[in-house]
Amino acid sequence: MASGSGSKGNDFRKKWDKDEYENLAQKRLNEEREPKALAPPVKRDLLKHRDYKVDLESKLGKTIVITKTTPQAEMGGYYCNVCDCVVKDSINFLDHINGKKHQRNLGMSMRVERSSLDQVKKRFEANKKKMEEKQKEYDFEERMKELREEEEKAKAYKKEKLKERKRRAEEELDLEEDDEMAAVMGFSGFGSSKKSH
Repeated sequence: MASGSGSKGNDFRKKWDKDEYENLAQKRLNEEREPKALAPPVKRDLLKHRDYKVDLESKLGKTIVITKTTPQAEMGGYYCNVCDCVVKDSINFLDHINGKKHQRNLGMSMRVERSSLDQVKKRFEANKKKMEEKQKEYDFEERMKELREEEEKAKAYKKEKLKERKRRAEEELDLEEDDEMAAVMGFSGFGSSKKSH
């Protein structure tokens, strides 16, 4: 058979419809050129103080049996119910709850509200008032009473020590008398039978 003589039924190559693919390409280009309607950005709250205490000590020193059927919240480590994850130690748990992912899941951004000059002055005044209240609570008479009690405790401690010394001295005298009595009776101690040179 010559190469020119054709049997068209044996051609296994796929035939591409050029018009169809040209229309698809044109449609894609038109879609790319049109401006897309962007969704409005999500408005998140500013970062706030926690109004609860983070519980890190409740599981300290406790033993838990973990099986395949144990729920994730009761697995070993610290469970975050906001993000549905388990963190293995307390440092990583604190990093997680202060982190970006957790704060986003709470609906907050990582931005902090800027304080005005008036807010800072008010905070300083509040702290100054607290310090003054602590100084007012300091009472001279109470302090003198505490010092007297401490002196009495120190005196009692010294008396107790002196009594202890006297008692020890008496016990040592009794032991020396017992040693003298043992020497008179013929046995002086429970030492080894070897003679020292």
